[in-house]
Amino acid sequence: MGRLFVLTLEGKMYSCKHCGTHLALSENIVSKSFHCRHGKAYLFSKVVNVTSGEVENRMMMTGMHTVADIFCVCCGSIVGWKYETAHEKSQKYKEGKSVLERFKISGPDGSHYWASHETHVAGSDADDA
Repeated sequence: MGRLFVLTLEGKMYSCKHCGTHLALSENIVSKSFHCRHGKAYLFSKVVNVTSGEVENRMMMTGMHTVADIFCVCCGSIVGWKYETAHEKSQKYKEGKSVLERFKISGPDGSHYWASHETHVAGSDADDA
């Protein structure tokens, strides 16, 4: 596999809840109004220490998007997804950005977000981004 290089972030950061690997800074949050099947999710302009899975088309609440799941580079846990292409003009702002599922990451203060048992959204996406 080779040597693993992990970036260390400084400041208020979000990290993998399983292994603590730094993933994103709070200053890079674009929106906190996203939802996934486990509850809340945040849209970030920049994330680090992730690898991308296969690109696929997904129907989400705001229409068809081409996305790739993203995984923690250290432990391999899925932490969210990256928008490759938005097929609707109003959703183009999402392209190149990543969503981290709040249930799968620790917040800047070390807090965890617990899944809502009431939230079962068919297509993960923003309500009103």
